[in-house]
Amino acid sequence: MTRAFLIVLDSAGIGGAPDAGAFFNVDAETGARVPDTGANTIGHIAEACAAGRAEVGRTGPLKMPNLDRLGLGAAIGLASGLKAPGLAARPEGLWGAATEVSRGKDTPSGHWEIAGVPLSWDWHYFPARENSLPADLIARIARAAGTEGVLGNCHASGTEIVERLGAEHLRTGWPICYTSADSVVQIAAHEQAFGLNRLLKLCRAIAPELHAMRVGRVIARPFTGRPGAFVRTPNRRDFAMAPPAPTLLDRAQAEGHVTHAIGKIGDIFSHRGIDTLHKGPDDAALMGHLRRLAAEAEPGSLTFANFVEFDSLWGHRRDVSGYARALEWFDAEAGAFMAALGPGDLAIFTADHGNDPTFAGTDHTRERVPVLGCGLGLKPVGQVGYVDIAASVAAHLGLASAGPGRSFLD
Repeated sequence: MTRAFLIVLDSAGIGGAPDAGAFFNVDAETGARVPDTGANTIGHIAEACAAGRAEVGRTGPLKMPNLDRLGLGAAIGLASGLKAPGLAARPEGLWGAATEVSRGKDTPSGHWEIAGVPLSWDWHYFPARENSLPADLIARIARAAGTEGVLGNCHASGTEIVERLGAEHLRTGWPICYTSADSVVQIAAHEQAFGLNRLLKLCRAIAPELHAMRVGRVIARPFTGRPGAFVRTPNRRDFAMAPPAPTLLDRAQAEGHVTHAIGKIGDIFSHRGIDTLHKGPDDAALMGHLRRLAAEAEPGSLTFANFVEFDSLWGHRRDVSGYARALEWFDAEAGAFMAALGPGDLAIFTADHGNDPTFAGTDHTRERVPVLGCGLGLKPVGQVGYVDIAASVAAHLGLASAGPGRSFLD
């Protein structure tokens, strides 16, 4: 019986989303709302590398020979028309570009749709840059935290707001609350001074109310250290809404297939449809799990992995060199992973949205994503939908047909 590996490079978009003009970033310098039209995460990183603008810790053109051999450069061209420098190999794998229909550019809706559940409704957002959360919600968060108030209550980058308000947090004991262009409320607190368990209890307590408002996630963001040297820890926890319908994970598990989740997949899917969760402090540890499962995962199993640091460490921080280094590291590891797959196995590499580090603002960008498959030989699949990824993995595993997607494996 064959196995399936579905691997998400968080935020590794390839441009060209037809509705990108309806989504915006806010320019950090001018405050202007800039439409996502023209964003192209991997394509623009490749251009920056070729032009010598990504030389920190690496040098020269973007080097991703393994994923490019599957069809990465071809997928970028298909999605956006861009000829990405250094990504021009003749495809040897399954390749195409996928378009999202859910009205968001966030982690939950992207992953849910990849797993066969598109959303027909809008998330609730907090668009005001300052005083973002309403006063009654702030009061309830403070009450749940056992404090007189909260700090922040604005749109912010997580690392920036901790650096700015961390000392005041230590002095007052008040949690730091912030949001972004995504449907999310994030709460940061010092692991020792505030307490990790207290932070998790706070986020767990307020999550049901926010989910009822259709806010997708409440994220606990613990940090440690002292003023001038605060560091976020790997004990982040996402309290996400449950998907509104059975996902690919649910269906596989219900039909007797073992399911493995790597990284934050468990949080994204509210730990539903998952037999074994494999966590780690960083993407290197998660890659260790993926490579181990290439050797050990059961016949007929589904492994669903998310590699978050492209988004969290490099995209949101607009670090082009860091993003390029991460892509090159991942590509080398992916080559070793693919070499360990057995006959009949299918691995699909994709993404959930974009986060172009060359673009305006610090938020996600609305983009198409690559669909790159190993295990079937050369197979161009063209422009597909996110839901078609789920249908294709389901078909490979022999699951009963369900959901809106159509398999591109036939």
